[in-house]
Amino acid sequence: MTVIAGRYRLLDVLAEGATGTVWRALDETLVHEVALKEFRAPAGLPADEVPLLYARLERGARAAARISHPSVATVHGVATEDGRPWVVMELIRGLTLAETLEAGGPLAPPEAARVGAEVVAALRAAREAGVHHRGVNPGHVLLANDGRVVVTGFGTGFGTDFGTGSRTGSATGIGAPPPEGEPDAAEEARSLGALLDAAVGGRPGPLTPVIDRLLSEDPESVLTVDQAERELRQIAPGATPRTTGAPRAQSPVPRNGDGDGEGPGGRASAARSDGAPPPRRSARPRRGPVLTAGLVGVLLITGALTYHLVRDGDSGAGPGPGGVTSTAPAGPGSTGPGDGSATPPR
Repeated sequence: MTVIAGRYRLLDVLAEGATGTVWRALDETLVHEVALKEFRAPAGLPADEVPLLYARLERGARAAARISHPSVATVHGVATEDGRPWVVMELIRGLTLAETLEAGGPLAPPEAARVGAEVVAALRAAREAGVHHRGVNPGHVLLANDGRVVVTGFGTGFGTDFGTGSRTGSATGIGAPPPEGEPDAAEEARSLGALLDAAVGGRPGPLTPVIDRLLSEDPESVLTVDQAERELRQIAPGATPRTTGAPRAQSPVPRNGDGDGEGPGGRASAARSDGAPPPRRSARPRRGPVLTAGLVGVLLITGALTYHLVRDGDSGAGPGPGGVTSTAPAGPGSTGPGDGSATPPR
């Protein structure tokens, strides 16, 4: 239960390597947990060079504190105890990419693309702050429990896993500090290509052209990491955005006799698809019932007229059958109304 710099109480070891240990610690001033990096000089380093190494590590850590990006582990500051720098960092709970690959095997290419794109975003944010990473490997990349992809090791060269309980330097990337200076673009591209290749375990699928060009020895065909990010974003999950403002699909509407699709059924269907209330039905009667009713009416009228004609014929003088007056001549001896001629037909 050692307290470092009178403020950070060591709780337990998160990761350990030949040149350093990462502790889970309690910041007793702000009352929250942090990750605390303890550095140790490599064995065999001349005593007069140890202070120079510690000064260099402290400069790197303070430079890394300028980076502000969700994909970069935040450096809160540097504490000093017995002449050694202790870097105070954000405590991130999750697994390193190295541990994830060891436990679950290679990532699917879209997920590896997501990881790679976030690594590039972290590298760019660091570059804009004047800080450079000398080579991201799976031990430098944390897959946090909150879904973030977080890169560690900026400024100090020591990648670590903050929160998984790993105690091996090989899994956390703790090792000798890298050389100072800005890496060239080809070195950065090869580092990203090797990281992606390790993430997919040699089965790159759609990542094949990206990885090949990142690892290419041909300077004219090699991708920069920023160009690679655009390619990776296209492969990562959810890369195809939904089109906003597109018209909603409507059910096929019946066409009227003119073929314009604007009959009553078509208008009602379109209105319902837009969320409007359905229109009232047309008051116009249907043709079938109207024709039937008209035919029945004609038959009734014809029957009524026939009935009246028969009844009137019963009281008439004509000799025809049923009392209906004949239009034919009555025969010899018949007379007309007074001139003796036959009655002409009507």
